[in-house]
Amino acid sequence: MSKVKDKGDDPMNKIGLLKSLNQASRGNFFSIEIPMTSKEEAQTIENLAHELEKEGKIKIRECAQNETSVYIQGIIKYALT
Repeated sequence: MSKVKDKGDDPMNKIGLLKSLNQASRGNFFSIEIPMTSKEEAQTIENLAHELEKEGKIKIRECAQNETSVYIQGIIKYALT
């Protein structure tokens, strides 16, 4: 499991979130815990992850909010559609 501590890769946009998922991946599988400062930020991160799933870039196995972070586990899809 990877923790994103540095906000340099801003997870508040889809590209930043996808880059973070790529860095946290082992092969096609990823597991990442993204720190959050508010419930709104957590909801935004979850919505972005679900948008990436709808676009076919990732497959989410688990997406859960903890007290201080959002945990996302899944598979990165490399095949172009």
